[in-house]
Amino acid sequence: MEGNGRREGPVDRITVPVAADLLGVTQSAVRKRIQRGTIPWDKDEEGRIFVYVDPSEVGPEIGEDTSRDAAAAGQSRDELLEVYREQVDFLRRELERKDAILMSLTQRMPELGAASEPRESPETVSEDRGKGDVPPEQEKPVSSWWRKLFSG
Repeated sequence: MEGNGRREGPVDRITVPVAADLLGVTQSAVRKRIQRGTIPWDKDEEGRIFVYVDPSEVGPEIGEDTSRDAAAAGQSRDELLEVYREQVDFLRRELERKDAILMSLTQRMPELGAASEPRESPETVSEDRGKGDVPPEQEKPVSSWWRKLFSG
């Protein structure tokens, strides 16, 4: 028989799956505790691993109806899954809606580009800026940022 032999006081010898249920953790968590040596354990001749759990460590559920608690945990897990499914569905619909908006905007971009073609005579900076500040040959046409963006 293998094991770490640290058994103090009254303890129950139980299998890893039962210990996981009683402790409220996964079986792999119980196995990790065995590896770290933080839970007493041993192995029988057939290779099955048993852990020793002090009933005071897990609370009054030992000996009581733990199936009811497991069912409640399963129910809350199912409720949580349902909430997550609803959130995923909502987010999926939002993405589809936003994709539709983007698609309609990109289809309208050629229309916006045609409307933003330059006029026959480009606008120049007003001469209100001052008398002779900038000679007329150095004045730059005024163009909007959106014209630059959509026209190329």
